Amino acid sequence: MRKHYLHILFFILPLPLGLFSQDIHLSQFFEAPLWRNPSLAGIFTGDFRAQGVYRTQWGAVTVPYRTGSFNAEYKMPIGAANDFLTIGGQMMYDMAGTTNFKTTHLLPTINYHKSLSDNKTKYLSLGFMGGYVQRSIDQSKVTTNSQYDGTGWNPMLSINESLANYNRGYGDASVGLSFNSGMGESEYDNYFVGVAYHHFNRPSNSFYRNPDIELSPKWVYSFGLRFGMTPNTYLTLQADHTRQNSYNETLAGGMVGFALSGYDFTDSQYNIHFGGFLRLKDAVIPVVKLDFKPFSAALSYDINISPLRTASLGRGGFELSITYQAFFDRENSTKNAVHCPRF
Repeated sequence: MRKHYLHILFFILPLPLGLFSQDIHLSQFFEAPLWRNPSLAGIFTGDFRAQGVYRTQWGAVTVPYRTGSFNAEYKMPIGAANDFLTIGGQMMYDMAGTTNFKTTHLLPTINYHKSLSDNKTKYLSLGFMGGYVQRSIDQSKVTTNSQYDGTGWNPMLSINESLANYNRGYGDASVGLSFNSGMGESEYDNYFVGVAYHHFNRPSNSFYRNPDIELSPKWVYSFGLRFGMTPNTYLTLQADHTRQNSYNETLAGGMVGFALSGYDFTDSQYNIHFGGFLRLKDAVIPVVKLDFKPFSAALSYDINISPLRTASLGRGGFELSITYQAFFDRENSTKNAVHCPRF
């Protein structure tokens, strides 16, 4: 969830917008891998993956914040070795607060996977993501101190702000590095570690067109581990630690998956997962996920444990994700590859 001072910002517009802003957050961060790290593009079992996440939060406190994420990836072999290339893109839409503060991201992605072993699935991936970001606010819904005349709020008074306009566009760029490897003989037992550096171009981020107000670079450290506990049960662990300026966030947890058809996960079409995640000092997040291959869907809910819980009554936000992940019927499909980046 966003820090509660972000919510306050939308009511105190005289502060330069962007000065205190942080990036959009998702509780199901594992269903938006490019948003975590562009080098996580293509690290899945399949040739193509498309994922959508929808989130609504803070409905118990103010105007609900709504966020939508969509990413798509296409992975293909490249060269004579076991190397692969993934191309894709991330789209993000967010509307927040009373002023309808809207942000839209359009970010193409490319990721190269270099094989480090001829005998084992082991890859080093380098990814880049960059594109255009558009932000806007609804002028008709902006209120400031200048509109209070001593007896109350007077909408006829000027907001007395020298905004260049109520729309702001800028270019944004990120780079990431990750290591992905199998464990043991099963292709379903694997892990990854990664680090990403977002906003390395430090884009100007103010409606006042003030070049001194930049979007601070953000570091994201990611980890994922999946291994079988029995032939039809496995455990998946995921964690992110984010640092941006003086702000930091840790989000970690896991899910236990059960095969509902077939002997094990290698041939089961239907699986169900139960688990939860913790955003330190902010929220407890129970999650349930259902696989009905080639689709899967997950539902989560944030239970607020931050200092805002008194006002929110512990209510946070619902989040729903849908994923399509499949192989293509082609001669060089990754389905036929002995070694391939996967998780």
